[in-house]
Amino acid sequence: MLPGMDGTGELFAPFIAALGGEFDVRVVRYPGDHCGGYEQLEALARAAIPSDRPYVLLGESFSGPIAISIAASAPGRLQGLVLCCTFARSPRPGLAVLKGLFGLIPLKALPASWLVDTRMRAPFKAALRLVSSAALKARMRAVLAVDVSDRLEKCAVPILYLRATRDWLVPRAAATLVAQLKPATAVTEFDAPHFLLQTVPEQAAREVAAFVRLSGQR
Repeated sequence: MLPGMDGTGELFAPFIAALGGEFDVRVVRYPGDHCGGYEQLEALARAAIPSDRPYVLLGESFSGPIAISIAASAPGRLQGLVLCCTFARSPRPGLAVLKGLFGLIPLKALPASWLVDTRMRAPFKAALRLVSSAALKARMRAVLAVDVSDRLEKCAVPILYLRATRDWLVPRAAATLVAQLKPATAVTEFDAPHFLLQTVPEQAAREVAAFVRLSGQR
């Protein structure tokens, strides 16, 4: 599992609990002070790929491009790709003009209520405390410039896309693009905000578990 922009993996806890121990879950965690871009973080993620067993890769939000890039080369015994509230191309290209201003924006000072619902505010703030402001800004800049749509087209494994219908960070167009480039993608929608795995963990776990079981039968 590859985490969202915080990179801590801490916010996966509700979803992992909902899986009920059926699967051996491995969470990749990015160093809190790591200011590299997608290429450098992908190298960290690749180092965690198991070589001795089949696996399914899940990329949440910020990490979707990393998951897509890895899946394009299908290292090891990759059997499937799960994309959650994420994108193959910058989801908000219009914000690229503000790229140079991120150094002036106190990202950690932004109200948590702008990003998450009441239940997620405490764990969200706790995760952010583990990440430097410089790392967050570097990751924001990376999102505005990313485009791995060519790599997505090379993915040969089954793909499941989890979309939150109340996601104002990643628009519907992101899921639409994935489905256009890979028409066999199964898109499942949830009545949830951007933090889908944390808000509706049981529903998400059911869909992902079914996908993993089916992938193992292919």
